[in-house]
Amino acid sequence: MENLDFARLQMAFTLGFHIIFACIGMVMPFFMVVSHKKWLNTRNPLYLELTKAWQKGVAIFFVTGAVSGTALSFELGMLWPEFMKHAGPIIGMPFSLEGAAFFVEAIALGFYLYGWNKLPEKFHWFTGIIIGISGVASGILVVSANGWMNAPTGFDYVNGEYINIDPVQALLNPAWFTQALHMTLAAFVATSFAVAGVHAFQVYRNKRPQLHKKAFKIAIVFGAVAAFLQPLSGDLSAKDIAERQPVKLAAMEAHYETDTNVPLYIGGIVDEEQQTVSHKIAIPGALSFLAFGDFDAEVVGLKDFPADELPPVAVVHYAFQIMVGIGTLLMIAGLLYFISLKYKSLLKRKWYWLLFVFLAPLGFIAVEAGWVVTEVGRQPWVIYGFMKTSEAVTPMPGMEFSFYMYVVVYLVLALTVTWLMRRQIKVLNSVKD
Repeated sequence: MENLDFARLQMAFTLGFHIIFACIGMVMPFFMVVSHKKWLNTRNPLYLELTKAWQKGVAIFFVTGAVSGTALSFELGMLWPEFMKHAGPIIGMPFSLEGAAFFVEAIALGFYLYGWNKLPEKFHWFTGIIIGISGVASGILVVSANGWMNAPTGFDYVNGEYINIDPVQALLNPAWFTQALHMTLAAFVATSFAVAGVHAFQVYRNKRPQLHKKAFKIAIVFGAVAAFLQPLSGDLSAKDIAERQPVKLAAMEAHYETDTNVPLYIGGIVDEEQQTVSHKIAIPGALSFLAFGDFDAEVVGLKDFPADELPPVAVVHYAFQIMVGIGTLLMIAGLLYFISLKYKSLLKRKWYWLLFVFLAPLGFIAVEAGWVVTEVGRQPWVIYGFMKTSEAVTPMPGMEFSFYMYVVVYLVLALTVTWLMRRQIKVLNSVKD
């Protein structure tokens, strides 16, 4: 493989790990403060125990997210110096503000962790809210920078130079809102179902079911609500992509021919050489309607774009299908939870809890698939329409050694987090009610 291949692999591998840590770090504080609030209102010791257990999880993922995120920031300069040379002055603002949000989160986390029995109860609880808000703000700001790569604004491009820079316009680029909304909801869905699944497994095993049912309820409410909202944000994102990145839309649907009344494909096997899609379910006119609000709208096919500007169609299409399929499944699971509030006999069924155990990892698989759609679907551009990824990569040799080193570091991080979280669950289950 060439330097570019190793650089892209390293970025994909490390981002794939960091996005999980970041999502959990954004969402877990909200579970913690809800449990804390329930303890303040009821003085039920189970809520206090749950709050203190979750705060340890928040601290663990804050640290691992900080480590993995710091490594990623070094990668930007190390792997993509030409990109940072031009993009740095333009999108420096969201990264700077993200750093500020991170420091606010760190300070609030310090108050929260060490404030028990030292701070006024309401103020102590409020610092937990600050942790959650600043964590979400950090995520939104980073996604804004990514949105700029998909919708570059805030500069004039003259003779190969990026001049007349407006960092505020770059921050508030046309893609930031739809991407940030979709990613934030995805973080809530993925983390909520993962946490709910962990606690559902303990209920299934009959390990302190009263405590774990309370934890499950807090997490799954967040997840179910976010899962119902996610299709709305997905629709906004799809319409935005149809307008700004029609080639990405065509790749998502593996749509090769320009036509009107274009069908939406469910499933399908892509043959990139023959430029066909087989074994799919086609819903007539649905893609035209979803993209442009008109069943007879024209959708440009992949054949009408330059061959050297096409992304890997099969990868993008399959990732999109996985994301949408899992999102639909989790939305149905959320509906099942709300049904179980009325028909409480479901809560006594083993299969009910086992179902949520099975669903636990699916949200993060959908998140990873969504980022494949976003990043691979933008290829071959790193700055859409202005700079190709091959032009941004470092000319320095030896990127394979950097890749292997980062693989080891991130695997150690993942194993450490897994061990710590398993240890926390064992400690929680060892307490006698």
